Amino acid sequence: MRTGPDMMLELACGQGPVCGVDEAGRGPWAGPVSAGAVILDPDRVPKGLNDSKKLTAKARAALEEEIKEVAIAWCVGMASIEEIAELNILHAAGLAMCRAIDGLSVTPTIALVDGNYAFKLPCPIKTVVKGDSLSCSIAAASILAKEARDRIMVEMDAVYPGYGFAGHKGYHAPIHVQGLVRLGPSPIHRMSWAPVKAALAGELTLGDDLEA
Repeated sequence: MRTGPDMMLELACGQGPVCGVDEAGRGPWAGPVSAGAVILDPDRVPKGLNDSKKLTAKARAALEEEIKEVAIAWCVGMASIEEIAELNILHAAGLAMCRAIDGLSVTPTIALVDGNYAFKLPCPIKTVVKGDSLSCSIAAASILAKEARDRIMVEMDAVYPGYGFAGHKGYHAPIHVQGLVRLGPSPIHRMSWAPVKAALAGELTLGDDLEA
């Protein structure tokens, strides 16, 4: 019985470097979207890899350090607020993935990509639904993407105080709604998101239970 991700999907791809790819930050109301790309050494796979959302902050931080130390290659790519507005969030996530793969020091022969959307990436791809729970490479990519983006949002909390970015990282939270009502959107908010548009129009209230 499967207890977590393994390297079976990577091995099934045959010869050549296989990278796992995953994004972080498609859902938040603020901040960039990030993507990780990781080529793992099958003989040095960190223990405890899993979907980044299933790990504690402490476990993610420790695994991020280990992944960077033992992986054959890794890179994190970002797409900015402006690129999200121009391209839409789906294609901005694809752009972040392209940048992550392009930044690898080793060229992969194929990428295992979390989800079911076939992004146009710099190498052949195989989509894997719930891939961060099945593939160690995708799980590693999800950890790097989330940790990198989380650090940015902590930094943005100091630049734009009052929204609670350090805690919720730009996602829906009461303190985030309160900040939008009281302060209006910041420069790093995604202006096309429904709650942010409502705040811009002065129509957001503390009682609203809005989703992006």
